[in-house]
Amino acid sequence: MSGFRWQSVARGGRLPGMMTLYEELLPSPVGTITILTDGDGVLRVLEFEDFGARMERLLRLHYGPGGWRVVPAVRTSDAMRAMTAYFAGDVSAIDGLPTATGGTDFQRAVWQTLRAVGPGRTVAYADIAAAIGRPSAVRAVGLANGSNPIAIVVPCHRIIGRSGELTGYGGGLERKRWLLAHEGVGLA
Repeated sequence: MSGFRWQSVARGGRLPGMMTLYEELLPSPVGTITILTDGDGVLRVLEFEDFGARMERLLRLHYGPGGWRVVPAVRTSDAMRAMTAYFAGDVSAIDGLPTATGGTDFQRAVWQTLRAVGPGRTVAYADIAAAIGRPSAVRAVGLANGSNPIAIVVPCHRIIGRSGELTGYGGGLERKRWLLAHEGVGLA
């Protein structure tokens, strides 16, 4: 179980309509990763363990305060197996993982489009904005990218600046640099 103290875990029983999320921790070359899946095994959150406060904020935004609780997983999820394979060198192992998030229609369109950016490729915010039919929404794409609750699988690390420079990443630029290199992206 993570060192992060979940504030939204129901104190006691389960509230009607509350989603239970199953937590697994994966040690990785970029730090321990928290994986949260739902009762159907669908990936809901993948975040760096040291960003627990960000993860809780995103859970509140996506599912409402008190709309979820986190418990330790009792079995290994497909997400855990795919992420393990990803870090072992099979960078396409995560491509078919089922995911589900809250978020606005716009955010989900951005995240769906990001999933089409394969390993070894990078795009700019403007490319994503054009792909979703909103070419003037570059800043909004950046905000949606920053609200992505499923790091790596929804590959927000594959967005770089128009000129090829690394731009911000919720997990930190060193992690972004490592992930891109792991996927075969040559950086200047």
